[in-house]
Amino acid sequence: MQEPRSDQLPAHGRKHLVVQLARFGDLVQTKRLLATLAARPEAEVHLAVDRSLAGLAALLFPGVRVHALAAHAQGQADPGQALAENMPAFAALRGAGFHEVYNLNYSGLNFALSTLFDPAIVRGHRMENGQRLSGPWARMALRWTRQRRFAGLNLVDYWAELADDPLPPGMVNPVARRGGGGVGLVLAGRNARRSLPPRTLALLAGAVVQGTGASRVVLLGSRAERAAAKELLALMPRALRDMTRDMVGATDWRGLLDALDGLDALLTPDTGTMHLAAHLGVPVHAFFLSSAWCFETGPYGLGHRVWQADMDCAPCLETSPCPIGTRCARAFSGRDLLRHLAGNPAFETPEGLTGYVSAFDPLGLTFRAVLGPDPEAERRRQFRTLMAGVLGRPMPGVVDPELAREFLPEEDWMLPGAAKPHTTMEFLDFQEKVQA
Repeated sequence: MQEPRSDQLPAHGRKHLVVQLARFGDLVQTKRLLATLAARPEAEVHLAVDRSLAGLAALLFPGVRVHALAAHAQGQADPGQALAENMPAFAALRGAGFHEVYNLNYSGLNFALSTLFDPAIVRGHRMENGQRLSGPWARMALRWTRQRRFAGLNLVDYWAELADDPLPPGMVNPVARRGGGGVGLVLAGRNARRSLPPRTLALLAGAVVQGTGASRVVLLGSRAERAAAKELLALMPRALRDMTRDMVGATDWRGLLDALDGLDALLTPDTGTMHLAAHLGVPVHAFFLSSAWCFETGPYGLGHRVWQADMDCAPCLETSPCPIGTRCARAFSGRDLLRHLAGNPAFETPEGLTGYVSAFDPLGLTFRAVLGPDPEAERRRQFRTLMAGVLGRPMPGVVDPELAREFLPEEDWMLPGAAKPHTTMEFLDFQEKVQA
């Protein structure tokens, strides 16, 4: 979807700013957008992040100039203090002379920061004349949230499509391959409902070690998971415990990258560490439950597997209480899943779970079911066909007209500058040819 422009300068020789003020995982998922901008001849790419992530950003994107902001106000009771601390950085950004600003997050600070620039150069979210506004691509994404089971793009691809002609998805992360370094195990994510209890993790770790033949296990997590790490070690059989190294809360960003690099597999819920492993080409075995939905935030690249809890209520809203006590977590300790992970051919498809493998289509990353049902597969294919056509990369296949009307209201493509030049009318013509 085409965003406002302030001029018609060629893409090369321009200064771009990406504003990513969310958390660890979101920073890593900005990679396709940053790589797209960096690949343009003579382009200068800048990245604004929370100061707690500035060191990681410098490690991940060495050719990008990083600007550290106080975005999360850690340890500060007064938000005004954080604002005051940001004033020098704001002044530097305002005077940098950017040609394009990609403002990725729907937050108060992001909207405030957008006022430093001419609204015509801001893509994503901006404040204009005191009003919060979002570009057409971002507005369309808000419609996806009402149909999460079949609609939505991987977040990496959504952010990348704010730029013209994003880098092909296969050029973002390396194909995942075993490195001989054993199995990594991430204890938990930021949201407890997306994580599995230590007893379940002990069972999963034992099964994957048996299935891969690994002789080493590394526990990874923040200081907040130290107690969980001790509980997990106590639940492990002695042979598994003896080959396990506890690195929970003991790594900085460089140390975490080193611990991940060369692993045979990483067992993890939906976490920033999962995205870091995909960035390095480490095979991910991800466990998605509760509000985590692999089609939105699954590990990016080829060679990854996801076990998705697929109850009727999934994906849920993590801000709402779970009325059934996170029952979706129970399937991950089931006998058939453990048998499958251990390499035992005598298993049935685990009930309540669907096993997916990562794949690419012209739109970007998606996941293909290889074990268990995917009842929304056909509607998801139609949604992705629709979005690919809107973005100028038509895929074969017919789209239900009702679905097209739901996601493509007239104002998205009739108003000047609302869509990329080749988009909706060409897509509709293509659909007529397919149906004929």
